[in-house]
Amino acid sequence: MIARPTNPMVSSLLNEMYHVTTAYAYWKAGKHLDRAVFDLCHCKPPFGGEFTVFAGLEECLRFVANFGFEDSGIDYLRSVMPSYVEEEFFGSLKELDCSRVIIHAIPEGTVVFPRVPLIRIEGPLWVVQLLETTFLALVNYASLVATNAARYRLVAGSSKVLLEFGLRRAQGPDGSISASKYCYLGGFDFTSNLEAGRLFGVPVGGTHSHAFVSSFMGLDEIALSRTSENTKFCKDFGTRIQHWLSKLKAKFYSFFSAVESLHVKETNESELAAFGSYALAFPEGFLALVDTYDVMKSGVPNFCAVALALHSLGYKARGIRLDSGDLSYLSKQARAFFRNVEEELNISGFGNTTIIASNDINEDTIDALTKQASSSADEINGFGIGTQLVTCYKQPALGCIYKLVEVNGHSRIKISEDVAKVTIPCKKQCYRLYGEQGFALVDLMQKDEEPAPQVDEPVLCRHPFNLNKVYVVPKRVEPLLQCYWKGSLGKLVKIHQKELPSLKETREYCRQQLAAMRPDHMRIRSPTSYKVSVSAQLYDDFHTALFNEGPVKELR
Repeated sequence: MIARPTNPMVSSLLNEMYHVTTAYAYWKAGKHLDRAVFDLCHCKPPFGGEFTVFAGLEECLRFVANFGFEDSGIDYLRSVMPSYVEEEFFGSLKELDCSRVIIHAIPEGTVVFPRVPLIRIEGPLWVVQLLETTFLALVNYASLVATNAARYRLVAGSSKVLLEFGLRRAQGPDGSISASKYCYLGGFDFTSNLEAGRLFGVPVGGTHSHAFVSSFMGLDEIALSRTSENTKFCKDFGTRIQHWLSKLKAKFYSFFSAVESLHVKETNESELAAFGSYALAFPEGFLALVDTYDVMKSGVPNFCAVALALHSLGYKARGIRLDSGDLSYLSKQARAFFRNVEEELNISGFGNTTIIASNDINEDTIDALTKQASSSADEINGFGIGTQLVTCYKQPALGCIYKLVEVNGHSRIKISEDVAKVTIPCKKQCYRLYGEQGFALVDLMQKDEEPAPQVDEPVLCRHPFNLNKVYVVPKRVEPLLQCYWKGSLGKLVKIHQKELPSLKETREYCRQQLAAMRPDHMRIRSPTSYKVSVSAQLYDDFHTALFNEGPVKELR
């Protein structure tokens, strides 16, 4: 049995009132058991880009596997529905499950494009209609934030460490949990969110706070009495720190002066004590927040003094985090200081000490850093990103739709003067056609009963809304929709045809997807449009439906 949804609030009552009133109307009309097909898709990629990363499928399948109305839920519905609603309807609701539902979907983590069905839901009309709002809630934000994370990964490059710091900035606890999960799927390396780490196995990371630094008053507060007996620390750790700081000041007096055009006489002693205490607690994971007082006049030299004291005892400090100020300038100055330490004191590898940058970083910040003539991004090893990432600041909603495309074998369509809202009818299968260079050329939708495209055989691909058409000769054909849930008529048999991958496996699959797409389609700025087409037969059926279902206007 598939586990329950991660969020306990995801239930059959996580729905909108009009779906229950619609279900009653279906039931009254005797249409509730009609066999219906719905498509869940999106109309436009987010953030001004060309692609979307599909996410949320596993949570949808968990919801389907556990779908049903409990007695308390039925009692609540009685209280909000009109008094004349027949009791038999509520009895029928109590018996509902997804044993007659079949779900096909594109694998989670796939790079997807507008209009292509992400999930195809088939089953009794009233059941699949009742799934709509919950499915949209589970897919919309998940896909949006996974796409946002993937864009950050693309602009930062593969070598940078990306840390998600959004817990305190997200839209509530569920927003933060979902963000941590789907940012990891989209390419982030760590989260600060412990609950997400526990639930999903996302690697967690973090360092100390500014409050920790400012809570110390002097070196006498270094708590040697709590040092573990099996560490290599000797009782003069504070003395060692002061020794190395004095040596740094003597060795790099001219460097300090050149950095700030000031003579640096003393660093902040409370900061030095805080760094020393933190290093005692985490001798193999010492990463210091260096901007509490002054980055170059105090934070960086204090860090180096503690790092050198650790080095003398056989440990290696991890690095620093910059959380304010001119990140470009400060990262260059810090890197220069580390390299000077390595050269002057003959400490191998010290020049490569990790520098993490945070402070309300967004996609444009990283892009700007990487495009500077003397790139400071080369000096920064990773980015900690919170608000702009998890709130999807550039675009707060994706706008997936869930539309009826077939009833009892008859195609259905929604028509609108807004072309983006016109649905493509029929139960469909979708294929991704690849060219000679290995990149995807086009996504092709066709009627489910049509034969699949074949390698090296020309396939006529038509634009769904105009006369454009092209023959594509694919070198590889990939069916996109796979069966994940197949109900059993009668007894409920909960089967998903494909074992669900772990989050780590889905993340790796997403990475491969991003790498396999043509680079101009994946550009963050001004990407090339990707082609989404329909087969000749689906084109004809689509336009026949448009003609037959559209109203006839009369001019007088």
